[in-house]
Amino acid sequence: MSENIKIKKVMFAFGTRPEAIKMAPLIKAFREEKNFKTSVCVSAQHREMLDQVLNIFDIKPDFDLNIMKPDQDLFDVTTKVLVGMKKVLNDYNPDIIFVHGDTTTTCACSLAAFYKKIKVAHIEAGLRTGNIYSPWPEEANRKITGVLANYHFAPTSTSENNLLRENINKENILVTGNTVIDALFLVLEKIEKSSSLKNRIIRTISNQYELTDDRKIILVTGHRRENFGHGFRNICNALKTIAENNPDFDIVYPVHFNPNVQKPVKEILSNCKNIHLIDPLSYECFIYLMSRAFFIITDSGGIQEEAPSLGKPVLVMRESSERPEAIQAGTVKLVGTDYLQIIEESQKLIDDKNQYNKMSKAYNPYGDGKASAKVLSFIKSIL
Repeated sequence: MSENIKIKKVMFAFGTRPEAIKMAPLIKAFREEKNFKTSVCVSAQHREMLDQVLNIFDIKPDFDLNIMKPDQDLFDVTTKVLVGMKKVLNDYNPDIIFVHGDTTTTCACSLAAFYKKIKVAHIEAGLRTGNIYSPWPEEANRKITGVLANYHFAPTSTSENNLLRENINKENILVTGNTVIDALFLVLEKIEKSSSLKNRIIRTISNQYELTDDRKIILVTGHRRENFGHGFRNICNALKTIAENNPDFDIVYPVHFNPNVQKPVKEILSNCKNIHLIDPLSYECFIYLMSRAFFIITDSGGIQEEAPSLGKPVLVMRESSERPEAIQAGTVKLVGTDYLQIIEESQKLIDDKNQYNKMSKAYNPYGDGKASAKVLSFIKSIL
């Protein structure tokens, strides 16, 4: 990273719960440095779930676009963020703006910064599947952001190599590990140090699902757009069969509020005795439940990174992954939305102790929880 710029004002811009989780440790690190005036701008692409994370990490946004409206589509999100950021950047004019990952907020904020000739630092840069429609629209969002960004903080060497193949200057790339591990360790430490917090988390979860030591948990999350429709019906039917075949296990599914998820999930799974459909959890509660799970079935990207640090095998309900490192390390296995494959791979983890141990004890390729310090150190070095 060869450019020598003086940074006085930095801005962190994001809009969803996963972005907030992964940006939180960075914001904390920058706010502890007196050399920076650090501001936070949220689009509130996801309002309620975003606010939960902001409260957990005690982050108060300086700017809030508050764009979330019922039934908004990608056109709505993109245009509202772009127009909203015009005013924010005119008023604040940061020296550099940090964006994260692959959301539509990230893509639109990067474009807004480009229009104002403000430098963009891309956290979690370089993830690729090679298929612009999978995941959709995330793959396109991250590629567009990669073109507009000045600095690329890649979580792994695989991500770095993806950027190099796209002719990004190596000097503008830094491999850091993933900040989600930083956030995970911060929350686990917080829970470990506070018995009152732990008890509150258990009470909160138990209001929807009673945690007991004598029953193993299969934790499920699913919400991706590309699985809407037939894919989600396959997933739900597979979960129903797994539950029926394994009555000693509880399947716990915090169900995303999107009606495209709620409808098939509740139609197919509501009457299954050992399937517990609960509301989305706060990040602290979800981390605790993840730590209690036997294994996890998900279509989430972040969980593929977090679960290995907890020793939890992950079955990923996607046809491809921009996180091949976890697959290569053996912590994650792709099962797509194939009814039979979801059942088969789940049953292997339940029945085959060697298969379970092989996945649960694999090395986590996403870092040691020091990604934020590496990003901060670099930014300080270019002052």
